[in-house]
Amino acid sequence: MDGQSIQLNEAAQNVAMTLRRGALEPLWLLCVVVAVDFPVFVLAFWFVLYGASPADAFNPIMAAGWAALASVVFVSTMAAIGAYRGKIIASLSSFIFRTVLSVFPPLLGLAFFGPVESLGAATVAAVLSLTIAILPTRFGYRIVVKWVMETGLIARRTVIAGGGEEAARLIRGVRDRVGNDIRLYGIFDDRDDIRSPTQVLGIPKIGDYDDLIAFVRASAVDLVIIALPFAAEGRIKWLLDEFRVLPVEVGLSTHSKDYAFEQSGAPYLKKLRRSFAPECRLTKRLFDVFFAVIALLILWPVMLVAAAAIRLESSGPVLFRQLRHGYNDRTIEVLKFRSMYVEHADPSASKVVTKGDPRVTRVGRFLRRSSIDELPQLFNVLRGDLSLVGPRPHAIQAQSSQQDLFTQIVDGYSARHRLPPGITGWAQINGWRGEIDSAEKLEARYAHDLYYIENWSIWLDLQILFRTPLSLFSGKGAY
Repeated sequence: MDGQSIQLNEAAQNVAMTLRRGALEPLWLLCVVVAVDFPVFVLAFWFVLYGASPADAFNPIMAAGWAALASVVFVSTMAAIGAYRGKIIASLSSFIFRTVLSVFPPLLGLAFFGPVESLGAATVAAVLSLTIAILPTRFGYRIVVKWVMETGLIARRTVIAGGGEEAARLIRGVRDRVGNDIRLYGIFDDRDDIRSPTQVLGIPKIGDYDDLIAFVRASAVDLVIIALPFAAEGRIKWLLDEFRVLPVEVGLSTHSKDYAFEQSGAPYLKKLRRSFAPECRLTKRLFDVFFAVIALLILWPVMLVAAAAIRLESSGPVLFRQLRHGYNDRTIEVLKFRSMYVEHADPSASKVVTKGDPRVTRVGRFLRRSSIDELPQLFNVLRGDLSLVGPRPHAIQAQSSQQDLFTQIVDGYSARHRLPPGITGWAQINGWRGEIDSAEKLEARYAHDLYYIENWSIWLDLQILFRTPLSLFSGKGAY
């Protein structure tokens, strides 16, 4: 099943078009709530200190610092006890109860360590200011979050693999579950219409299993649920093996008791957990923007000199643009400094660059060996097409020196696209860069990419980023 070569049928394509943009992740909602809560409670704690201090002894700037610290403690406590979850916010009594609990740690801290001179006055000020802060915000959050949940803006967009009676049981279970956040958009099944009808309880069958991977790549689906009975164990394992190339959560209806599909009881699903979850995406994006801006501020003179050298040696544009595979196999346009003569430029990468390749200019050879030709990709990072660290993006029809496509050499090669591609990566700092002239080299690079995906952390990204300059000195495989 190769999602890159399959043309979606019209029904699946129409549904995919409606799911181009991802649902609002609960994490983003949490960030908005925290962004509002923090300044509101800074002001509330400031008034607590104002009411607890004599007029002639009150220092507004010092009080602002203590209030900010108290607000950090408050917000952290709220997050630690799960008070910012959508279901809690939607329940007014539960949300207010957790808010009151979270207020006590910073209040006690201010009473024992802060500039509080009158506990009685502090208590009165705390009741008044915190009540004014808590009630309006909690009522407001509840209205907004309930609306967001009811309209499905933070729902998990889901498709079903498998139809018939098992799909009907799943649909009923999801529909009847209290607080359900799953929205079903279609069914994929290979079986004929007798065993798997064209629609089940109003959910249409929009394709077969061959369509499914292409559909997930073309849309922003959050979850795929396999709705097959235990008796179809062989088919289930086959599907799981095919799904390993997708950056999507997979659930089994036969392993779910409450149809929440938040934690699967099936041990072999652990390797199919969502590899690019919202918290990962947010952390990685902040990391990328921060270090890409710093790199541009430091390296712009190098980029300017490289651009001038290219223009002085040969005519043509300074930048070379090439279509490559991005996150989830989507096509992106990657920028590089041009390292070849214009008449020999190869945007489709139909011929691999080899040692002493006459198509490469003298300046280009230095740029490629030092990886300076990759520096324009910092703009790709800022645009969001690339990450600083990740599996290197390969051309759409990438192939080895022997003219073999990478997808033919390594089975399941698309699995390396479960995280955004990067300018540098785990494979590159371990010497696996440059020409692919044997299957063993590609397999080693692929194994390193999978290791990175399955062990991703911000600390691993930092390690790779700071080791990259040292790895460039070897120049191994870079022509």
